Amino acid sequence: MFRRLDDSISVSPQITPEQVAEAAAAGVTMIINNRPEGEEAGQPEGAVIAAAAEAAGIGYRAIPVTHAGFSANQLVEMNAALDAAGGPVLAYCRSGTRSTLLWALARAQRGDAAEELSAKAAAAGYDLSPVRAMMDALSGGR
Repeated sequence: MFRRLDDSISVSPQITPEQVAEAAAAGVTMIINNRPEGEEAGQPEGAVIAAAAEAAGIGYRAIPVTHAGFSANQLVEMNAALDAAGGPVLAYCRSGTRSTLLWALARAQRGDAAEELSAKAAAAGYDLSPVRAMMDALSGGR
């Protein structure tokens, strides 16, 4: 269920509190929730996932992304969360797509090459073409 983008991050569709233990067993040190509260009936609340993460000794950050798009603040928050993780991260949303797109934009902002980010995402089954122009602009065309 967890799809590895690179050594620093995996992404996933919505996780359950029970899957937090799986993440901990896989070495995850930080869970990033990119899903807005109440997006879909029956989704676990962020507070439930946060409590499970705390119980498992894993950090937790909420950086919700709606279908309206991405903001500069979200890129800053994502990079800060990745920096603070101290190990592998698991980011989740409804399908894993928004988490992947936010990760790619944040990394492009840091100067990672858009082509390399696109290849990593594609290997995990995600398409970055919806944000490719923004990635190119953020990375200075690298």
